[in-house]
Amino acid sequence: MDYMIGVDIGTTSVKTVLYDTKGKMQGYSNNLYPLYQDVPDMAEEDPDEIFSAIIDGLTTVMRKADLKDGQLHGVSFSAAMHSLILLDENHKPLTRAITWADNRAVKYADELRENGVGKQLYEKTGTPIHPMTPLSKLIWLRNEKPDLFKQARWFVGIKEYVIYKLFGTLQEDYSIANATGLFNIFKMDWDDQALEVAGITRDQLPKLVDTTDQISGMNQDYAGVIGMDPKTPFVMGASDGPLANLGVDAITPGVVAVTIGTSGAVRVVTDKPKIDPKGRVFCYYLSKDHWVVGGPVNNGGIVFRWVRDQLFAPEKITAEQMQVDSYDLLTEIASKVPAGSDGLIFHPFLGGERAPIWDANARGSFFGLTRTHSRAHMVRAALEGIVYNLYTVMLALEEVVGKPSSIQATGGFARSALWRQMLADIFEQDVTIPESPEGTALGAATLGMYALGLIDDLSEVKNFIGVANVHHPNPETYEAYRTLVPIYIRLSRQLQSEYKNIAEFQRKHPQQVSKEK
Repeated sequence: MDYMIGVDIGTTSVKTVLYDTKGKMQGYSNNLYPLYQDVPDMAEEDPDEIFSAIIDGLTTVMRKADLKDGQLHGVSFSAAMHSLILLDENHKPLTRAITWADNRAVKYADELRENGVGKQLYEKTGTPIHPMTPLSKLIWLRNEKPDLFKQARWFVGIKEYVIYKLFGTLQEDYSIANATGLFNIFKMDWDDQALEVAGITRDQLPKLVDTTDQISGMNQDYAGVIGMDPKTPFVMGASDGPLANLGVDAITPGVVAVTIGTSGAVRVVTDKPKIDPKGRVFCYYLSKDHWVVGGPVNNGGIVFRWVRDQLFAPEKITAEQMQVDSYDLLTEIASKVPAGSDGLIFHPFLGGERAPIWDANARGSFFGLTRTHSRAHMVRAALEGIVYNLYTVMLALEEVVGKPSSIQATGGFARSALWRQMLADIFEQDVTIPESPEGTALGAATLGMYALGLIDDLSEVKNFIGVANVHHPNPETYEAYRTLVPIYIRLSRQLQSEYKNIAEFQRKHPQQVSKEK
């Protein structure tokens, strides 16, 4: 039997999955790390804690598998987009990894959007202007931490840092580079205007390589700890969004992937770059002739966690005592409330928002509360609000690529039958849930197999996944959702004029922040 490892470096953990070359999972490890939120709008991670989690994950999978020589063909990476680490001349971190969820560059992102430069850059990079991007973070650092900025010799993301630690070379794949806001998707190179705006030069960035590029010659010490032949080829891989599409077999035009994990996204693959004239969706590289167009949202499962922790703390304790999943208990409570939550609408913008409004100042709200509404209504409204927002992304995406032919859904939410049905009902479309629970890691492994010649085409991923569930929309819910979704959209537009004001008040009167695990 031959094997491939997919490594998915996520926002809260790294998942290391061993697959055989038929795409069947043969080993799994999930290693967590903390998110640091020491000040308002901060969202950072320690790059060395992430690196340790990767080493631990690889070590665990290799030891459990007990592979023979030559059975492991390679390792391929997926990584979260938009991270930024400043390195000194010795490649030592000067900062933690500033993640996509960090909003401290909001002022500078707003300026780019308002002065017209942002539109120019978006039309060349395919990356919407937002504080998530390394472009905005670099401007913020240059202006507000100039001494630190001047110390930096290199500007990299988490995957590039990991590759350097393992192999001693700095290189960055087109897919991760594409998400920095510094990469021209039509020239397939760093963009001169973006670099000038950011205040850096191309010799401060890693060498650009394709997502199928291979690297070998791992550091002997790390190879010994992991128990892996240092000659094992590592495939650069891509960013997590495009690989999630690949991992659920949503790479045929018209097939949409909807993902809800900690955050969420709606994405579809095209054969060439496509730009939205209104700047609402991204365009990211996967591989030759495969570009992923879509929109990410900040607020997915993290909103459900907030509802559980802040509104249902007693139930959380009860669930722990009963040794049942607290989220299952909450979805059971929500299922007792009719579709539409009796007119209660929730805007899930607890951490600002990306697509489709691209407003880091956006804030959450319940609308329509009456004395007849209960906590059960609030939890259902929160779940519906997350899906409403994803649907608004789909509406924007339809203007760029046309109506979807089918929907493949994945992510942590997919474990919930209630949430899956909500997705089908609000989108009014059949929703298929692939059997593979780790679509992004499978996408990384599939791209790795293709790069190494183990499969002939990426479309062979269809042979790797089964179908766990298909949900059909329920006509009985159409009236409620067709009435409420337009109200949700109109409210979003009306509230947007006040988001900045309330966000500025909150920044002047910061609440206690914490380190989340």
